[in-house]
Order: sequence, then C-alpha cells, then structure tokens
Amino acid sequence: MSTRRSSSLLDVAVVGGGMVGAAAALALARDDFHVALLEARDPAPWKPDAEVDLRVVGLAESSISLLQELGAWATIRAARACAYRHMHVWDEATGSAIDFDAGDRGRKALGWIVENSLVQQELFQRLPGAGVMLRSPATVSAWHADAERSTLTLDDGSTLHARVVVAADGGASPLRAMAGIGTRGRNYNQRAVVAHVSHERPHQATAWQRFLRGGPLALLPLADGRSSIVWSLPEAEAERILSLSDADFLHELGAACDFRLGPMLATSRRAAFPLHMQLATSYQAARFVLLGDAAHTVHPLAGQGVNIGLRDVTELRDTLRQARVRGADIGAAHVLRRYARRRRSADELDALSFDALARIYAAQWPPVAAARALGVAALNAIAPLKNLLIAHASGR
Repeated sequence: MSTRRSSSLLDVAVVGGGMVGAAAALALARDDFHVALLEARDPAPWKPDAEVDLRVVGLAESSISLLQELGAWATIRAARACAYRHMHVWDEATGSAIDFDAGDRGRKALGWIVENSLVQQELFQRLPGAGVMLRSPATVSAWHADAERSTLTLDDGSTLHARVVVAADGGASPLRAMAGIGTRGRNYNQRAVVAHVSHERPHQATAWQRFLRGGPLALLPLADGRSSIVWSLPEAEAERILSLSDADFLHELGAACDFRLGPMLATSRRAAFPLHMQLATSYQAARFVLLGDAAHTVHPLAGQGVNIGLRDVTELRDTLRQARVRGADIGAAHVLRRYARRRRSADELDALSFDALARIYAAQWPPVAAARALGVAALNAIAPLKNLLIAHASGR
C-alpha cells in the first residue's frame, strides 16, 4: 500500500510500522505535523473469523488512553478484546501469593488483552485520513543528517527528507546501527513459549502468573474464553516443550499452573521467541530518535514492552508539540534531548526493575526464597503499596 502527500521536507519520518511506529505516525499527523511512515512489509490483515493471533499484548490504562485519542480504541474493543479485572501471582517455591483487583482503585479493569495485529490494523486504517504519507513495502538503505535535515535513502533509490527521523524498526533496528548507537543488556538464555489453550474452568477475567524454577508462566484471558500462555523456559526445555504432543503439552502445562483452571483441554499451534534485555546506549543522534523496541526490550514477565513503547510515543508527541508552540526547530538537538533524557531514564528504570524481579524469583537458595515470601506477604497486606504498583504499571 502507498499513500503520498508531496512536500520537499517532512516534519517527521517514522521508520517501522508496528504498533508503536504506527501510533507515533498517527499521533503526530493528528497534531498537524507532516509525517511519513515507512514499513518493510504490508501488515497481514486481521480477520474476525481467523484464529486469534499468537502475538497478544496486555494494554495498560495509558496505552488505552492514547488509542482513544487516536480514534482506534472503540473499534479494537468491539472487535475482539478481553478485559482482565484481577491478577493473581504466586511462587512455586514458597507458595507466597499476591492479588491485584481493579476495584481496589475504583477501575473496571486492570488492562485489556488484545491481538497485536488487530491494533496495528486499526492504526494503519486511520493513517490516510490523518494525512500520513505511507510507504509500504519500503526499506531504508542509508541515513545521514546535516544541520537542517535528515535524509533517508530507500532501496528503490528514492530519498525522503525530514526534520526528524524516528527509528521504530524493532529490537534489531538497522536504523539504530546506521546512527552508530550501541546497546547493552543481557541474554536470558530462555525462550518464551506461546499458545492459546482452552481449559475446564473459566478464566474469570483474571491474569494468572506463576513463578516457576525455570521461569515465569503467565495465562492471559482471551475474549473467546481461552487463555493465552507465555511460558518462559531455558532454551533446551523450551525445545522439549515445543516437541511434545498436544496431549503431553497440555498435561505439563496444567501441572505447571497447578491446575488453577482445571485440566487443559485443547491448544492452538505453539511458537517460541528468545528472551533478552536490551537498552540503547543513547536514544538520540543528529535529527534522529529511537522509539519502542529499537530503544528497549524487556523481560515479558510484566507484560509491559508495548506499553512502555506507547509511552515513548506520548512523550515524543508532547515534546515536538511544545517545541512547535515555542517556535523552535523540532529537530534541534536540545529539543530531542528532552525526549531522550526523559524516556531513557524511565525506560531504563522499568527494564532494570523487571530484570531484578526475574533474578529474585529465579533464586532458589532457601534464605532468599524465605525473604521473598515475607516481602510478598507484606506487600499483599499493604493496600497503598499495591495501588502504587498498579498505578505505575498503568502508566499513571
């Protein structure tokens, strides 16, 4: 697909049309910036009669607020989305548990489980009406910047010029490499096995998460009554789980979640993806910023990756909007530095917090496990602290 609006100089060129990149392009265009979005491949269409996409996301309150602003949330919610009102987290080693309930904060839901492809489609459908110049499929072969503009050279030989280039092209980000920005982090030597499963008991609009010796297992409620699983496992164990027959897989999964939803009855196909934490060493270069997974990838145990990326979008939009009001050049280093400092600080805190949580729950030494159990019990008993955790996860 391709839509064009001619201009010699764009305000913003966004590279990468996943959920975060598409949201950035749409948010900026709706703020009357002249925007182009470049995506390497046309998104696969979401179909209501097709199997639920294995890639699902738990949207937090801040993400839903942004989608509402963009005019996409009502359609997404009506299509196929499931609210979760409760969360139950428990530890295999100690039995300690903590519960979160939306009613504790006067909310109807803690979040919503939605398919990635549905969100992406609804954002893409709104791009032409907002005036976004969409180039898909399109691949960037080179980038450079001077004092006045960034220039992208595409694989077809054409060029685009913009005051700001936004790299939202994923964790492996070719644009990040072109800008000479490095990364740091660690490989968890794990893979997350994902599938959708049906079970004997209803999921009760509850997100269930159990910390096991090999890694956390999450069961997320789907609109059709099934649950989507994200099971973090050492690589060899993930391979074994993927190779099991459906019957054996369902039995092992049921045991892993302590049969909280009764016996597991049926499963979709299974897939797996590697787990690592990665943080860009900088979010900024000349007339260039990073967004979403290009800037940060985090452990999935808290389900916050996309939510953090959408908070990047809100911060970038607000930063460029304020610069325009002041009459400043939106691509000036001091303008982009404001976005980069704020989001890098917040994103790094989140990423390291999730990493610390994963390490704490992976520790099996009895004194550590006992201290962990005491801490969880105390947290579960102190409502204000629990509410602070919920507020932070929701982006408020």
